[in-house]
Amino acid sequence: MDEKIHGDVPCSSLAVESTIRIGTAGLIWGLCIGPYESRKIGLKGVARAAFVAKSVGGFGLQCGLFAGVFSITRCGLKRYRRKDDLVNGMIAGSVVGAAVAARCRSWKQGVGMACLVSAFSAAADYFGRI
Repeated sequence: MDEKIHGDVPCSSLAVESTIRIGTAGLIWGLCIGPYESRKIGLKGVARAAFVAKSVGGFGLQCGLFAGVFSITRCGLKRYRRKDDLVNGMIAGSVVGAAVAARCRSWKQGVGMACLVSAFSAAADYFGRI
């Protein structure tokens, strides 16, 4: 029954849901790592608060954006191919990996990141079905 409900949900709804969920996890991660990093580099007062706020926003935005791209790509592939298999997760993972690696100028690092995220996405997709 869960599979039927999942198949009836529009891709945009899945993307928004995963963006909010993983974006919130990114916010929490930013709240955890921001104070640690600011203390490590010796910031105090307003400078520390600004650093933590920037960290929270940055991690939340990045995590949410990449989760949304992954979800919309995977769902679109599922509907286009009319199959729900590991290939969808691998391709969506490589798209997100390429987006993560787009900031670097090295093709070798970009391809490596795309392969790494693709492998993790396929593994998560596979073990999520068991």
